[in-house]
Amino acid sequence: MTTLNTAVPDVTITENGLSVPDVADILSGRLTDMSTALGGGASQSLSSPQGQIAQSDTEIIAQEYDKLLCLFNQINPDYATGRYQDGIGRIYFMERISAQGTVVTATCVGQPGTIIPAGSTAVDANGYIYQAVDSITISAGGSGDGAFVNTTTGPIPCAAGSLNQIYRAIPGWDAITNASPGVVGVDVESRIAFETRRKQSVARNARNMDGATLSALLETPGVLDAYVWSNRTASTVSRGTTNFPVLAHSIYICVYGGADADVAEAIFRTYNPGANMNGDTSYTIYDNENYSAPYPEYVMQWQRALTTRVYFKVSLDSGLNPPSDITQQVRAMVTKVFNGDYDGIEKARIGATINAGKYYAPVISISPDTVGILSLQVSLDGITYHPSVTMGIDQIPTIQDSDITVVLI
Repeated sequence: MTTLNTAVPDVTITENGLSVPDVADILSGRLTDMSTALGGGASQSLSSPQGQIAQSDTEIIAQEYDKLLCLFNQINPDYATGRYQDGIGRIYFMERISAQGTVVTATCVGQPGTIIPAGSTAVDANGYIYQAVDSITISAGGSGDGAFVNTTTGPIPCAAGSLNQIYRAIPGWDAITNASPGVVGVDVESRIAFETRRKQSVARNARNMDGATLSALLETPGVLDAYVWSNRTASTVSRGTTNFPVLAHSIYICVYGGADADVAEAIFRTYNPGANMNGDTSYTIYDNENYSAPYPEYVMQWQRALTTRVYFKVSLDSGLNPPSDITQQVRAMVTKVFNGDYDGIEKARIGATINAGKYYAPVISISPDTVGILSLQVSLDGITYHPSVTMGIDQIPTIQDSDITVVLI
């Protein structure tokens, strides 16, 4: 049997993973092989014929090594992408969430007592059509709030006040507007979002655990965010920056997006039976799987998150001559980080702290040589700015371009 020898270093597989040689070492090995094949003493100049062949071989070998590294990394959930990430997700009985539309909390004005059916439509200033997620009842005060979802999926912004026209008339419904920007939708679930949800889904198949309920809610169609916390004490607890009162021995659930029926079903399948519940929304679930009619009924209760505007102020050093369109670029980058589309930084969520420090590196990455940040702060009222702000457990943060101020100093 013929033994083939080469001076090209091989890949090594150890308990630490896969290690591949540097390109320079591969090239050196191929030059040595060429010299040996030619009887020794051949020129190793890269411009020589054998040098040209060695360079070509090196590129081929290096590409194969890179692909091998990529393949090995696909086994690691932190780096897996595409079909490999889908495969890891199936171990957890997870499927990638399809694209979802932007959800806007809108105020409908009209005749008291008017019921606006689910599926009723309105149109924004850019011509996008939005549908009511659930039915909305106009109260005695002449208005009623409800969620509307964009029929066009993807991260399409809806600025405050832009959802302002009824698309298909309903008797008794006179006008519509939105006081806060919408929570932008998503394209097909990204690698970052999928991995974040996978980590949160380890409790998915459990019962009577907050993590199980949260995981079930986050994979509910139309739900863009959720928050779950149980008060295991014997008294009411004021929770979060808004001091939301959570009843004794109860579970608090806050959700943004999703139809009432779907949200209630997700809660029913996972929450701790017998616990008190909190919130401004309720829906009755019937257990028609384990019983015959008349079916036992259970009232699920939760809080619908209130959209809350978040403001940013970014001061840049004008002496570094930043790009002429730096304002647009900074706004786009801040929005990207805010919505969780920047690798390694989680999106702004219900009840979470929004730390301005996390935005420094992404903004500087726009143009490291010409973008210098003098200050970057965040606010909930657009007046007083801080290094960080914390959302209440009943608030979901929203952002729009006009709420991001860029100042050149």
